[in-house]
Amino acid sequence: MSKVSLTLAVALAVSAPAFAQQSQPAPQQPAAQPSAAPNSVPGRRENQQDRIANGVQSGQLTAGETKNLEGREANLNQQIHADRTANGGKLTQQERQQINRRQNNLSHSIYQDKHNAAQAHYGNNEVGQRRENQQDRIAQGIRSGQMTAGEAARTEGREQNINRSVAADRAANGGKLTQQERQNINRRQNSTSGQIYRQKHNGARQAH
Repeated sequence: MSKVSLTLAVALAVSAPAFAQQSQPAPQQPAAQPSAAPNSVPGRRENQQDRIANGVQSGQLTAGETKNLEGREANLNQQIHADRTANGGKLTQQERQQINRRQNNLSHSIYQDKHNAAQAHYGNNEVGQRRENQQDRIAQGIRSGQMTAGEAARTEGREQNINRSVAADRAANGGKLTQQERQNINRRQNSTSGQIYRQKHNGARQAH
């Protein structure tokens, strides 16, 4: 074999595995789960939960506003479940109309709460950073469906109470928190943090 032929044979032998590797078809990605139709009852519930989650994360919704909205959402979910249970898994036309009216009212409330003067303010300090972090975790749980409306409402109720305590303590101490107050708030934040974790991993999912 000539020197040129030998060089060509070696080059082909080296490049063959690389070519074979490149020619392998790319692994197929799992198909995304289709969302419900936007105007359907599940589609509107999903859209409204996303809007609430965005408001929580941006600070446009306070803990109290979110608690109220998610409480109403939980009541609506209970009604839908009861109606479906009574009708073999379906909703009558009258039930759909009633649910649609309640969803319209809730949608309006979400818009109003996100565009009013009330904003979530945390402050550039350890207590404030933890409050903001926990709100981000709640928003993620709402958006992903890991937290049901009822769970979010209960957790935001606890966040609202902490916020009130922080505001009252600061007002009584010229805008500051004493060491004892910080320790008390930290214990309550630890407890709420644990609740958020349990709710996001307990298997309960928000209905869509």
